[in-house]
Amino acid sequence: MRKPTRRSRGWRFWAALVFVPVALVILLSLGTWQVNRLYWKESLLAQIEERRSAPPAALAEIESLLATGADVDYRHATAEGVFLNDKERHFLATFQGQSGFYIYTPLQLADGRYLFVNRGFVPYDRKTPETRPGSQPEGPQTIVGLARARLAEKPSSLVPDNDEKANIFYWKDLDRMAASVGLAPDRVLPFFLDADSTPNAAGMPVGGVTQIDLPNSHLQYAITWYGLAFALVAVSLAGLFRRKSQ
Repeated sequence: MRKPTRRSRGWRFWAALVFVPVALVILLSLGTWQVNRLYWKESLLAQIEERRSAPPAALAEIESLLATGADVDYRHATAEGVFLNDKERHFLATFQGQSGFYIYTPLQLADGRYLFVNRGFVPYDRKTPETRPGSQPEGPQTIVGLARARLAEKPSSLVPDNDEKANIFYWKDLDRMAASVGLAPDRVLPFFLDADSTPNAAGMPVGGVTQIDLPNSHLQYAITWYGLAFALVAVSLAGLFRRKSQ
């Protein structure tokens, strides 16, 4: 086998001299970015836990926060009103490994406005009220749960369009949920309320379905990037010592 010439070894050395610092800066930058993301994610999770564990706020407080641009997602809240059971909307979902629907029902408030409440989950074959008698409460109700921010647009082009005729929603379009049952969007509060796990009559819907799943793998990613940076330095130093010994 032909041995590398002095000229080729010199070329490789100068190429490595340029490549290694650039690669090292990139790896360290990626590691540091993941560390910053870790701090951000931990802060976000702490904020969500604080909101969830706080005493339930009145709707007026949630609205005031929203008016200031504050994030109302996952804030503990309470509402009083009467459900418009004939206007419930069905959002396709899975819960505890079972396919079915979240039942979104407008709650008429004392001031004549409406709040869409996610009352909870029903299995796929219990979509219509007729299949779950007694599941629609009558008269004044007090609901406690978590406020959820509305979506500004469809989350992805892969998500199907909502089928309003069949009353199947694939994404939570608050304006269309309201308009599809004849409610003026400007009379509907601009957020949802996910009901807590307080049992409903007839056992349905099953409340407390709010899923807070925010993966936090940034520490592992940071270790990976910093580890690659360390390995790059170690290999580079080993190559440099070997070159000097030749």
